[in-house]
Amino acid sequence: MLADFDPRSVPVDRVDHDLPAVPADRLSVAALRQRFAHPPVWEPELRREPRLTDRLPAQAAVLVPIVLHARPTVLLTERASRMSTHSGQVAFPGGRVDPEDANLAAAALREAWEEVGLSAHGIEVLGHLPTYTTVTAFVVTPVVALVQPGFLLRPNPAEVADVFEVPLDFLMNPAHHRRHQVDHDGPRARHWFSMPYQDGSVERYVWGATAGMLRNLYRFLIA
Repeated sequence: MLADFDPRSVPVDRVDHDLPAVPADRLSVAALRQRFAHPPVWEPELRREPRLTDRLPAQAAVLVPIVLHARPTVLLTERASRMSTHSGQVAFPGGRVDPEDANLAAAALREAWEEVGLSAHGIEVLGHLPTYTTVTAFVVTPVVALVQPGFLLRPNPAEVADVFEVPLDFLMNPAHHRRHQVDHDGPRARHWFSMPYQDGSVERYVWGATAGMLRNLYRFLIA
């Protein structure tokens, strides 16, 4: 259904150079804790994508792991090509919520452990963002957390092709947020963001649901 879709082939409509980046002082540990403890009045920019599947909606949770380097980063994965949904795409660690999970944060932490071997020890959950519904009918809750560096990862090759980090300040700067659209007037019109990051010789093409959730994090932090 989506296997032949290449988001890189869709032209860029515009880039949000006119919007301010999140100031550096709002990306500090203290400021992030304060923001989630006392959230501002704000509205997420993106909540759902047009449904492209007949599957029943399923609850999912992803971990948005902010790694506390001197320059904080966000840990992301490249999904394995054999995955049944969103194969090969950049994603947060996460997946379907199981009945045994105590809550959404527990589901996100379990999935991060199963996918990449990221232990819950050294992780401080700050809170979560509003749900984001994907084209594949997953109702995803992003769980934002602080992660102490120095961890050892063990990616599950059945689910994860690669694990990498992107600077948080890069992702929280709208000058790096590119808008795309397809089927402008059709019933399945889609618009999305991409946030390509050049990681040495490799381009990390962040787009779709992952970019949408990062855009909502930007709106939350800039409000």
